[in-house]
Amino acid sequence: MINIKELPNGIRIVHQEITHTRLVHCGFILNIGSRDETKEQEGLAHFWEHMAFKGTKRRKTFHILNRLESLGGELNAYTTKEKICFYASTLKDHYPKAAELLFDITFNSTFPEKQIEKERQVILEEMAMYRDSPDDSIQDELDTLVFENHALGRNILGSEETVASFTQNDFFHFIGTHLDTAHLIFSVVGNISFRKALKQIEPLLAQIQAKKSLYVRSNFQHYQPKTKVVSREVTQSLCAMGRPTFSLHDPNRFKLFLLNNILGGPSMNSRLNLALREKHGLVYSIESSYQPFSDTGFFGIYFGTENKTLEKAKRLVLKEMTNLRNKKMGTLQLHMAKEQVIGQMAMAEENYAGLMLVYGKSLLDHGKIDSLDNIFDLIRDTQAEELQEIAQQVFDPTQLTTLTYLPH
Repeated sequence: MINIKELPNGIRIVHQEITHTRLVHCGFILNIGSRDETKEQEGLAHFWEHMAFKGTKRRKTFHILNRLESLGGELNAYTTKEKICFYASTLKDHYPKAAELLFDITFNSTFPEKQIEKERQVILEEMAMYRDSPDDSIQDELDTLVFENHALGRNILGSEETVASFTQNDFFHFIGTHLDTAHLIFSVVGNISFRKALKQIEPLLAQIQAKKSLYVRSNFQHYQPKTKVVSREVTQSLCAMGRPTFSLHDPNRFKLFLLNNILGGPSMNSRLNLALREKHGLVYSIESSYQPFSDTGFFGIYFGTENKTLEKAKRLVLKEMTNLRNKKMGTLQLHMAKEQVIGQMAMAEENYAGLMLVYGKSLLDHGKIDSLDNIFDLIRDTQAEELQEIAQQVFDPTQLTTLTYLPH
């Protein structure tokens, strides 16, 4: 059973008790991400994620890092284009400490100037490491091409210039501008009752005054497909293809999720893997992905191959996409594809830390949490004609942006 409670200040708490585990997973999910930065603020949300561990009104860095780690627990955070998450996993007896610590770093960070200077260097090293990993950088550079002149196309890490410029006041201003208590979730999944979960966190959250942000996200519009070739210090040729597609609120998103799984999902029997790796031996790995955002979405394909086989690999990718556009899937083939993705989702549900984050994000994005059974029903009800229609729209080769890294 999933429990949801909204406090007078607008903050919502979502909870599910799982009795056959020793652990509790909990975290704050905020509807603030890198797309909410101005160009001058590029990288500030990610920098905030780092700085949350560097000092609060009550604690210094060591006390924050040692609070749960010394008990065998884990404290972590991440930033995406639309979310910042601070979360923890711990034995159920230590949940009160985890909840209080997460509250402290989320709402009471002080952003000490000395720590800003130290962490600035850490992030610059992170950026250098990222530049040395072309598999990562090609995906981010494709975002920049697809979402040109829009915040969704900016790098989450920021640039060397912006990261070098941030001061303590920049953090306080960014949080003050974007924090909205109605768009903030505390999520708990694990071996703890709803009553006990509330007993610890509710008095803390009650201290937070209701706050309404006047900030409004700028929607992405005016996509134009592009082609770009870059010379890089790589041993393989790397290729990335992508385009905007369905948003979080589009009813076709689950159908595209199924279609993407058929084309290039994580399983070894995806069409792209069978065609490029198993049949022709052109790649070690190839994948396609679908990521929905609040106003648009992103579909992409990534692979690496020898320079001499690059054009053949591209042709095979487009051939598999064309097959899905032109040929309706058979009844048995579609049934097996549905059961495969349902099985993958069922296994993902066993990851309770991930489930905790999924609940928080779903409540933020949709104001509710769909049961897995409802999602399974939507997938099972999908018809072959519907998938073909979506493939004809999303897999249109004339609408794909292509980025290629060639070896020097």
